Amino acid sequence: MGQRSGTRKSSATMRMEEAVKKAGDPAPGQKYVLKLYITGMTRRSQLALRNLEKICRERLADNYELEVIDIYQQPSLAKGDQIIAVPTLVKKLPLPLRRMIGDLSQEDRIVLGLDLRPKALAKKQKHE
Repeated sequence: MGQRSGTRKSSATMRMEEAVKKAGDPAPGQKYVLKLYITGMTRRSQLALRNLEKICRERLADNYELEVIDIYQQPSLAKGDQIIAVPTLVKKLPLPLRRMIGDLSQEDRIVLGLDLRPKALAKKQKHE
């Protein structure tokens, strides 16, 4: 027998979509604890910080703490969190702990790393 064609979703796809709907954006009062490791105020560090601050303002309102750590000034903090490349964003809370290393210029990549819902999906679900 061959595969059926059509638009019927598999149970795995439906479970995934349901998980995304439930995860969504943070619940009111849910605090994100983030650490951004950079090396000085290079162009790359500034871009990473600017993009992250924009996303936090737009998506998390006042529900986040962002600590920016320059590993040139505080190398022991980088060693404690086992930072091997910069920029590195560490999401401590809410669990699970996540690390994003390298290019933080793509908003979608940061949003996914923080377990936030992409804007297109968020807008669609508001209208449902």
